[in-house]
Amino acid sequence: MTAKLGQYPLFRRLVPMVRADLDSTYSRDLHKWLLVAPLLGVTVGLTVTVVSEVILRRMWPPVLACFLAHPWTIVPIVTAGCGLAGLVMQFWTPNPNEHSTEEILHAYHHDEGEVDMRPFAVKLMAAALTVGFGGSAALEGPSIYSGGAIGSWLWSHLRRFKALRLTARDRRILLISGAAAGMSAVFRAPLTGIVFALEMPYKDDLAHEALMPSLLASVASYATLGSFLGGDPLFDFRSTGIYTMHDLVWCALLGAIVGLAAMIFVITFRRLRSAVVKLRAPHALKLTVGGALTGLTGLGFLHCYPGRLIPLGPNYEAVGMILDQSHGTRELLAFVVAKLGATAFTLGAGGVSAMFVPLFLSGGSMGVAFSQIFVHSSQPDLYAAVGMAAFLSAAYKTPLAAVVFVAEATGGHAFLIPALVGAAVAYIVSGDSSISPEQTVHERAEGPLVSSTSAGNPIR
Repeated sequence: MTAKLGQYPLFRRLVPMVRADLDSTYSRDLHKWLLVAPLLGVTVGLTVTVVSEVILRRMWPPVLACFLAHPWTIVPIVTAGCGLAGLVMQFWTPNPNEHSTEEILHAYHHDEGEVDMRPFAVKLMAAALTVGFGGSAALEGPSIYSGGAIGSWLWSHLRRFKALRLTARDRRILLISGAAAGMSAVFRAPLTGIVFALEMPYKDDLAHEALMPSLLASVASYATLGSFLGGDPLFDFRSTGIYTMHDLVWCALLGAIVGLAAMIFVITFRRLRSAVVKLRAPHALKLTVGGALTGLTGLGFLHCYPGRLIPLGPNYEAVGMILDQSHGTRELLAFVVAKLGATAFTLGAGGVSAMFVPLFLSGGSMGVAFSQIFVHSSQPDLYAAVGMAAFLSAAYKTPLAAVVFVAEATGGHAFLIPALVGAAVAYIVSGDSSISPEQTVHERAEGPLVSSTSAGNPIR
């Protein structure tokens, strides 16, 4: 049949044109992600489900109940948990300072997306010990790490299948896509996972090449975790959805205040972390001391403000408490200081996780306190949402992800515009200060790539 058609000149001219158009249309081999990305998402979703189940449902609830019933147990339990995490990292990992989000960013920028999988289970165990026993951190660290590591590992196995046409560049894409899937699952927020992972490597740009696989992997991981733990918003946040132009002005001012606070915290934390890394002492000893200081911070806050609000552990339950107007302004500001202090002690000493939720909570507390001091608003949820987005935007240099996260994880979609205003102002006011030393500046009009790894050794 083809031979007969080949006798016609028109057919002979059309065939090369159609072939060239198809080659151009499918030049990037995007169809391979229809198989690879969902497989990555399901694998990461299952892993994050196990991590969430172990820490959030098995470890933290009884520990929190013990802290509230017997406050004197806070210091020994947090110290023991951090000390055990330090021992695990010191003896079972090649570099105890290399873990969590920073390891994924380092692999993306410097190692062509390659992650050493040998200490994978050990690092997840250390994260469970750090967070589950009251260290001031949350689950996004092990979730992003596990997602990125699984993406890198999956590339090394799937590249053997020639039909998939996986290239060396695809390893970095799968690394970021896996990180997006981890973030999506742990916060039950697929759009946040996509945007955060794309913003995470750079202060001023996106990892555009990972957009489509990140989207597919994030949706798959979210659906996988949701089938086991449910897909409702993670935090208890109720918004009225009403704001005025005057509120937008107040939101801009709040963004400026939060941006300054975030800048001060970031610089302080980076200096502390650099000093701890340089300190000639066993890693387990460093983390044990950090755990003791974390526990003392939590105990001090609970002594001054008895109740169920405590600046320790993953702290997901604290979001609903912060929105309760029965908390006075002094208590809220004291919680901000205690939470940031406990987070600096935990992670600055080498605790295994990250600080997305601690910063989120600190920003929310500042927002409610700001509302009570200056605005006297009847809807503190508006200013809580803006404070949350502003602190994340300023500290992580991820303004879009910060706003999307507040909308998805809390269900407060009506406050997108005020949150965008606060996040943008906080981002600008905080300058180039970033909690992540591995985050770089991608492009600048006046010159080539500029690295942002100042202020001491990288946290890896």
